[in-house]
Amino acid sequence: MDISRPLDQIKSSYEFACSLSNPTVFNHKFQLYENFSLKKRRCSTSFPQFRCSLLDQGLKPRPMPKPPKKGEKIFQKDTESHSEKTRLGNSNVTSDICGQIEKLVLCKRYNEALELFEILECEKAVDVKGDTYDALIVACIRLKSIRGVKRVFSHMLDSDVDLNLYMMNRVLLMHVKCGMMIDARQLFESMPERNSVSWNMIIGGLVDSGDYREAFRLFLMMWEKYSDVGSRTFAMVIRALAGLGLISPGQQLHSCALKMGVSHDVFVSCTLIDMYSKCGNIGDARFVFDTMPKKTTVGWNSIIAGYALHGYSEEALSLYYEMQGSGVEMDHFTYSIIVRVCTRLASLEHAKQAHARLVRNGFGSDIVANTALVDFYSKWGRVKDARNVFERMPQKNLRSWNALISGYGNYGRGAEAVELFERMVREGMLPNHVTFLAVLSACRYSGLSDRGWQIFESMRRDYKVKPRAMHYACMVELLGREGLLDEAFALIKNAPGSPTKNMWAALLTACRVHKNLVLGKYAAEQLYRLGPEKLSNYVVLLNIYYSTGKLEEAAAVLQTLRRKGLRMLPVCTWIEIKKKLHVFSTGDKSHPQMKEIYDNLDEVILQISKHGYVPQGQNFLPDVDERELSMLLHHSEKLAISFGLISTPSSTPLQLLQSHRICSDCHNVIKLISMVCRREIVVRDASRFHHFKDGSCSCGDYW
Repeated sequence: MDISRPLDQIKSSYEFACSLSNPTVFNHKFQLYENFSLKKRRCSTSFPQFRCSLLDQGLKPRPMPKPPKKGEKIFQKDTESHSEKTRLGNSNVTSDICGQIEKLVLCKRYNEALELFEILECEKAVDVKGDTYDALIVACIRLKSIRGVKRVFSHMLDSDVDLNLYMMNRVLLMHVKCGMMIDARQLFESMPERNSVSWNMIIGGLVDSGDYREAFRLFLMMWEKYSDVGSRTFAMVIRALAGLGLISPGQQLHSCALKMGVSHDVFVSCTLIDMYSKCGNIGDARFVFDTMPKKTTVGWNSIIAGYALHGYSEEALSLYYEMQGSGVEMDHFTYSIIVRVCTRLASLEHAKQAHARLVRNGFGSDIVANTALVDFYSKWGRVKDARNVFERMPQKNLRSWNALISGYGNYGRGAEAVELFERMVREGMLPNHVTFLAVLSACRYSGLSDRGWQIFESMRRDYKVKPRAMHYACMVELLGREGLLDEAFALIKNAPGSPTKNMWAALLTACRVHKNLVLGKYAAEQLYRLGPEKLSNYVVLLNIYYSTGKLEEAAAVLQTLRRKGLRMLPVCTWIEIKKKLHVFSTGDKSHPQMKEIYDNLDEVILQISKHGYVPQGQNFLPDVDERELSMLLHHSEKLAISFGLISTPSSTPLQLLQSHRICSDCHNVIKLISMVCRREIVVRDASRFHHFKDGSCSCGDYW
């Protein structure tokens, strides 16, 4: 039989023209395997009956044959001989179909193989061999076809195939790989005989599905039964413990792996690195990595991701370059990690190099790495580059859309964020709660109150997404930005559940901007109740008192801070120049180019003074100590920008990271510097991103 022929021709050659008398019975048959019994090979329910479609077309049935006469014995013998030939012919046909199915699977034509399998189902073929079922199992696994799994297994129970241990393991694997873990567990429990392969399959399936606790429980049962647990099992269970965050059992398994001589297995080593990293023990993770006899791509990725997870961004970047020098091949996961590290470090040069290497090594269309690039460019003021990467992606997932929408919102381009959201919906991508947070934040940052309310109301009505506390906090800030403080307060009171810290913080910020002392004090009291040890809650109220001249009340807040032992720390600002991070603090004198930095800053201050700059010393600076007031002109962000101006070409954007919220005076200074020096400046402070360009900020002076 030629497999190059179209499938419809193959079917027609067998005159496949029957129809179901009752389709619901056929559907029931596919669900029958759930109640199977391995002891009773045949299912109690008979296979659904077929009838010729001629009756459905209104044609008369053929008359029943008359009983044979005495002289017709020879004809009867001939008929019996013909029936025997027909039976043998049907057996040959079944054999041909089975061979055809195996060839189709071998050629990776899985859909056609399952379609051809329908002929065996209709002809009630029972002499199907194990090789054919093996091929059908492969087809179901490759297609992740739950319906195919049910059909194949149901037919196996009705056939004469020997369901030995090997075949039952294959059936178990089929269920596990297609994500049918409830049915897989039932099948596993019903198996009269199991080996280590069976245990590994079900444990691996539970780990892949996220049921770590049950996977660990089954491993303990397996451990009692088998003493020769292999490296694959150790790797799977260590993954489960990483998911559970249980370091003590993980250390015990590490000891067992050392005693059994499998600790240097690459899979065990990589899962140990991942487990120690996720459990917060980066030192032990590094020890495992350093003792690996051969460091693979996965091993490097695991340790780099571990450092990045715990905020050791510079160490992660250093390891990346060490990996690059070792000659180990990098994959898309490596580049996506490094781009995320660069996002945290505001390292444009490192990110651009990673982007170039990603494209050069053939990962230019990878969805994970490209989404990380969209996120990086969006967050650091290069929205045009982010859009270019996004549009060139052959496939886009929900995270890609969310990253770009959030990027437009961060830089005050709310109209474009809303337009992108509408396009996303038109293209059939369903938004989730993260999408709505991104687009509502875009409306909040851009003052699109009417459009924001429309989208907020459509969440539950049109998309069945229940608004969360973060969405209500966003709407509180949207109202507060418009000066509608009473409406914002009413929204907090009417929100489902108890008001959160983010809601009260959004209201307190609005009260600071609009100088509403009474409502601000009430919001601060609610914040004290929810987070009495959070310094920023006191500082915002302190700003309100200073800005309204309430010096006695401000002194009382400072006294409360001292009594609680909350100390306001100096600000630090980071800027990257030529791939090297430079850190500045207020009044810093330690930098080797400090004279040039201060001289340039004095000149810049003189230039912006001609455009109306007057130092604003009346506001208490957020989250910093009192000495900052006497060093207003030498704040850390001013020093970092001055260093950036003298160290980079005039067309280069400056990107800064700051440990605390930017003060009002520095915010005004940076706006004027962006206009006078014609520089784009991006500052990521403790509150949000600020994109300064041509004398204005993306936050609209609301932060």
